[in-house]
Amino acid sequence: MSKFIDKLKQVSWAAPQAMGFKVTLAAPPRPRMLLVASLAGADIDGLAQRVAGVDGGLLDISGPGEGAKALRKVRKVVPDIPWGGWLKGGGGGMGPLVKAGCDFAVFPLTTPLATLQDGEMGRVLQVEESLSESLVPAIDDLPVDAVLVTGGQEEHFLTWKHLMVFQYFAGLLSKPLLVSVAPTIADSELQALWEVGVDGVVVGVETAQPVARLSELRQLIDGLTLPSYRKLKKTEAILPRIGGGGDTVIDDEDEE
Repeated sequence: MSKFIDKLKQVSWAAPQAMGFKVTLAAPPRPRMLLVASLAGADIDGLAQRVAGVDGGLLDISGPGEGAKALRKVRKVVPDIPWGGWLKGGGGGMGPLVKAGCDFAVFPLTTPLATLQDGEMGRVLQVEESLSESLVPAIDDLPVDAVLVTGGQEEHFLTWKHLMVFQYFAGLLSKPLLVSVAPTIADSELQALWEVGVDGVVVGVETAQPVARLSELRQLIDGLTLPSYRKLKKTEAILPRIGGGGDTVIDDEDEE
């Protein structure tokens, strides 16, 4: 089972705090947005310092063979977090990546079904923010564990349109939601994402950015305020609906 998906589900479905004066044996840990470091290559120079404080690592994979070698390389330097592969192209099975310790895979909609037949890895479906609204509800019925929304927001800045799109995805899906963002994202932007239902952010690791940037983002995330309504909204998305809202039919005999 994927360790990263387990952590993501704990955030997405964290139980709300109990109200009143009832004494509990142990308070559940405070849910916090997950932070994922995304690497374009297996450059291990200062990697441990650059990914300090993240909840998972994500490595670009162009093919299973080369990807497995790169994955072993980064896992050797930073072994204490789950590492995943972002499938950027190439064919073949996922066997080499599984043997290399790949915990989860991020894959676009164009990925062949035969590529992801292994059940040991977590599955994160990558969709563009421009995905047709009519297709979004269908994602919940797919055999995937989470959804990653990408677009232009990871290269520039967040807009109100981005926020509306993310809230739309979070409102329709019961699966955990990840979004890709820029390393320069501010604490107010992180708070806005947290409030609309985003469970984790994927941030690119670049050599030009400060070494401690992800560690700083970890501190910002840990300081976010959890709105009381956030988890209630996520729960309502999967509650069964009884009846179709039609008129109630009254039996004439019972009425008499």
